Amino acid sequence: MSILAQIAEHLQTGDDEHVAELTREALEQGLEPKHILDTGLIGGMTTIGEKFKAHDIFLPDVLMAAKAMYAGMEILKPRLIAEGIPSLGKVILGTVQGDLHDIGKNLVGIMLRGVGLEVIDLGNDVAPGRFVEAATEHGAPVIGMSALLTTTMPAMSQVVALVKEQGLAGKVKIIVGGAPVSAEFAREIGADAYGFDAANAVERVKALISEN
Repeated sequence: MSILAQIAEHLQTGDDEHVAELTREALEQGLEPKHILDTGLIGGMTTIGEKFKAHDIFLPDVLMAAKAMYAGMEILKPRLIAEGIPSLGKVILGTVQGDLHDIGKNLVGIMLRGVGLEVIDLGNDVAPGRFVEAATEHGAPVIGMSALLTTTMPAMSQVVALVKEQGLAGKVKIIVGGAPVSAEFAREIGADAYGFDAANAVERVKALISEN
């Protein structure tokens, strides 16, 4: 089994120590950092995402795999930065103002990082203006918002309105999700996409980024 296949395999079992060790070894063997990232780490997390989508594994398995992926990323990051390798794109993520729930949002963040995207996670209880500021500051083409309470959902429409007001419509796309959120609600407020679960949200974000 190749060293990259070993990295992917250990990542799927959540073995962060082996992932870090093998990532270091792959660099010592002269493998390109981006090749290690794409085939070993992202390859492993893609499989995890597919298994999670198919309900073959559950949230704790995804979290363990993510921890292992971050261990490998820590080894690769200095080399990736030094070589000026860009990320596939940036995403601003957060739970809307008044809402402190973040398990779903955190899972989406993990899976977005797992496909090679750079995630700027603003946390929970995020004011509408902060989403737009962060998108401008980081040059992110996508804002992802989550809500678990119906009472906080109107904050999503405020972000959509701010994006339009600031002339960013089309440049900054918006995806919404969370238990009470629906595709119909997303259409009503003028969001660009709706993610019905974490795996679907990742697919929709990738599609939005490819449109830019």
